[in-house]
Amino acid sequence: MPDTRPRRTFAVISHPDAGKSTLTEALALHARVITEAGAVHGKGDRRATVSDWMAMEKARGISITSAALQFVYRDHVINLVDTPGHSDFSEDTYRVLSAVDSAVMLVDAGKGLEPQTLKLFKVCALRGIPVITVINKWDRPGLSALELMDLIQEKIKLRPTPLTWPVGEAGDFRGVLDRRTGEFVKYTRTAGGATRAPEQRLGSDEVEEQDAPLWAEAVEEHELLTLDDADHDQERFLAGETTPVMFASALQNFGVAQLLDLLLDVAPDPSPTEGVDGSVRRVDDEFSAFVFKVQSGMNNAHRDRLAYARVVSGTFERGMVVTHATTGRPFATKFAQAVFGRETTSVERAEPGDIIGFVNAQALRVGDTVYVGDPIEYPPVPSFAPEHFVTASAGDIGRYKQFRRGIEQLDQEGVVQVLRSDLRGDQSPVLAAVGPMQFEVVEDRMANEFNSPIRFSRLDYQVARRTDAAGAAALAGMRGVEVLERSDGTRMALFVDQWRAMVTARDNPDVMLEALPAGGS
Repeated sequence: MPDTRPRRTFAVISHPDAGKSTLTEALALHARVITEAGAVHGKGDRRATVSDWMAMEKARGISITSAALQFVYRDHVINLVDTPGHSDFSEDTYRVLSAVDSAVMLVDAGKGLEPQTLKLFKVCALRGIPVITVINKWDRPGLSALELMDLIQEKIKLRPTPLTWPVGEAGDFRGVLDRRTGEFVKYTRTAGGATRAPEQRLGSDEVEEQDAPLWAEAVEEHELLTLDDADHDQERFLAGETTPVMFASALQNFGVAQLLDLLLDVAPDPSPTEGVDGSVRRVDDEFSAFVFKVQSGMNNAHRDRLAYARVVSGTFERGMVVTHATTGRPFATKFAQAVFGRETTSVERAEPGDIIGFVNAQALRVGDTVYVGDPIEYPPVPSFAPEHFVTASAGDIGRYKQFRRGIEQLDQEGVVQVLRSDLRGDQSPVLAAVGPMQFEVVEDRMANEFNSPIRFSRLDYQVARRTDAAGAAALAGMRGVEVLERSDGTRMALFVDQWRAMVTARDNPDVMLEALPAGGS
């Protein structure tokens, strides 16, 4: 029988170091999936978060890969997809945002709305994804709550509608005023924030003397918000006109339970999805899913390869044979798995909104659709315009076979874009990236997973434009431009700078030179 429990599938987006991985861990802690939280930047014995498993992530304290966590809370199934925060990995974040129904935008109370947060919000707006805002790090000194509301209104043009309001200024976090009930939710710190923070719900007449002045101030500001029409409206939220706001400290586990409750109460269910031909797949139609990420190297003992897919419609059952939309060929799913960070377990069934992993599915690529019954193909996930380019070659010519296999695998995962040409040959492909840290990931994984050290040679190109066969012929031999072909068949003209690209386009109006979606800084 299908699992009819409601689903909530969301991503957390933020600027680097706003506390995203810490929040992911805190959510899992509050759902009682784990018993003790860790933080990437923790001290002493505090361990790394369950969602950050790559060695480079632990060393740098950032998320590079996207981790899928599923757990049950209040009889709802929660699918949380953690995303890279660093702008160098914005392509991976964009792919994740194609697989969720809502997003939690994490804002650092001390820094406000930072550039990468704004960029990721724009992606949510383009995709029509409703956004819940969490003001994090309220346990540290920062901007005032009203200042932050003004920033949200000014920079992202959404009306902030706070559902909780802080009792105590940033750095003196006593608790929150629950604007829906009028109660004071008082927090108590735990050692290192490693366990659930105890909380008390108090009526206004139960507030203790030491908290009374701060409580009175919070009540006054709450009343001002009500007079200013800053109360939550579900229709306006789903329409992308407002953003519910909560105040929290993910590190101290303050406000995390309220966020989970809010997701259940206001975040949208999975909904019908349109295919490239305009046909619509309803959630209760036959099974379909699309691949938004491919990842290998999760288990050093095996040459594993996991294709993450979002179930769009119908019930998935382990062992069912589906059709791969790209090739039209059947695909058996006996090795489908559920994913919790780096840990995987066999999954028997999955419903719309769930994230499943197809193991060693060599034919599946990012953006592919699989389905049962009537054909459906969902829109592909676009690749961003690269701004950094290197040639890659095997550090040890005797390990060329491993080099070639590794480059092919990382290309399929979308870790970098791989460009080739007859002139350069297959032994020195060009790697193209949105940000230079992608090359560090390639270097690390080639050495450790594929046992093939790699050498890079930097190229001076800075701009890429899409072109066609006629454009490639017309541009051949021109100074400051080179045409290469991406593995998906896209021809890309590379230019040394924006000026060269502009002049070439002006002097050759009949040549196709199309801008790619921007994802860099």
